[in-house]
Amino acid sequence: MKQRITLEYPINSSPKVLYTRLSTPGGLSEWFADDVNVKGETFLFFWEGDERKAEAVIKKENKLIRFRWLDEQDSYFEFKINVDELTKDVALVVTDTIDDDDIDGARGLWDSQIAELKHVLGL
Repeated sequence: MKQRITLEYPINSSPKVLYTRLSTPGGLSEWFADDVNVKGETFLFFWEGDERKAEAVIKKENKLIRFRWLDEQDSYFEFKINVDELTKDVALVVTDTIDDDDIDGARGLWDSQIAELKHVLGL
């Protein structure tokens, strides 16, 4: 079975700078995958010899991007940038579709990926 998890991370960055790291091949290859190529709306992600394809199905500049995996029905991950209206604090909300038996592994993987993103952003 698959289920969705949602994780929220405070990120002290402007939404514009953050969105570039979430939505472009160059930005994603700095922290998310070993390499990323794009052909049209199809992103090719490379990790240690593995390759996966995803389509950018929703894009709202400086706010949201959702990628749907092409090899799994109804499987996607998305990055949403929330800005608190009062404090202007920025948070990155990650939603991912995972196997039921891998919740802790997925959470740990995202924690380390977001730590790398913060490092790339100089935070």
